[in-house]
Amino acid sequence: MTQTPDNMNVIPAQDYAGDVSPQLAWAWVQAGEAELVDVRTDAERTWVGFVPGAHALAWKQWPGMAMNPEFDAGIQALGADGKKLVLLCRSGVRSIAAAQRATVLGVQAYNILEGFEGDPDAQAHRGQLGGWRKRGLPWQQS
Repeated sequence: MTQTPDNMNVIPAQDYAGDVSPQLAWAWVQAGEAELVDVRTDAERTWVGFVPGAHALAWKQWPGMAMNPEFDAGIQALGADGKKLVLLCRSGVRSIAAAQRATVLGVQAYNILEGFEGDPDAQAHRGQLGGWRKRGLPWQQS
């Protein structure tokens, strides 16, 4: 496992491998220890931004937020080599559900805390209190 500062430890979780900070997730990806999976919708990745090189595999689909019927096969294929997966959504909620499902399917999956945009602030704006972008990690917009 990658050596990391104390603020970048895995937080144990029930029903999936655990929660990790965006910084730890990125360190694992850079070290070749994990694959980054963006479980947001295609629309979110297009409108809000995405992480270059991340695997796009929506947990739910726009419009209507229906479950993605391709999720199970996709997550199993990404985890087939036994490498851990770090899952990213908007705020770290959908990625928990996706990590739980991945675990049921036999894949080692972690939730990335704060997600891509973080929680909303007092004015309901995202990206100010945390998240992948706020932490200065690689991303781009279409």
